[in-house]
Amino acid sequence: MTDRSALQTQLEQGIAALGLTLPTEAVPRLLDYLALLQRWNATYNLTAIREPIEMVTRHLLDSLAILPYVQGDTLADLGTGPGLPGIPLAIAAPGRQVLLVDSNGKKVRFLREAIRSLKLEGVRAVQSRVEEVEGHFDCITARAFASLADMLGWGGHLLAPGGTWLAMKGKTPDDEFAGVPPTFAVQAIHALAVPGLGAAERHLVVLRHAKA
Repeated sequence: MTDRSALQTQLEQGIAALGLTLPTEAVPRLLDYLALLQRWNATYNLTAIREPIEMVTRHLLDSLAILPYVQGDTLADLGTGPGLPGIPLAIAAPGRQVLLVDSNGKKVRFLREAIRSLKLEGVRAVQSRVEEVEGHFDCITARAFASLADMLGWGGHLLAPGGTWLAMKGKTPDDEFAGVPPTFAVQAIHALAVPGLGAAERHLVVLRHAKA
């Protein structure tokens, strides 16, 4: 069992390496979230990653790496699983309305418990297929849960005019760009230097409406 102080050191060093400045209470709240995830994971198998030190890298820092690209007052995190990247983003930049979407009941039960116990204001979790969600959001995040074509086909209706879609991927998904619907355009591709992950392991694809 890795002690909390070691996890805190790793997290703080990673945040500094990403060049981020977070609210004072963000680090302890992120560690509280990690502890809750660990506890539930033992019973409900919410994530394949079980080592806390690896969770800091692959869950927390990986999520926080996209923080500079998140925009607007409303965010929907599609296929959020146990709340990634949605919960770390909500903790790191409070004040935004965040909707966490997943079709898996046990994951949504965990999300609701995390929202309650971490007192995450403005954050909601809904159990739903992406295509059945309603509303418009300034920013949409999706962490490698489907191809770009499927993501946009299922959830494209949720992106507000002028909004930003942030698709988190491993290697650059060159074979997926041809499938992007004509109503959307790839605006940028960023290589993400996630502390603790090998180079070229994480990329962010930024999409907008084609007319934007």
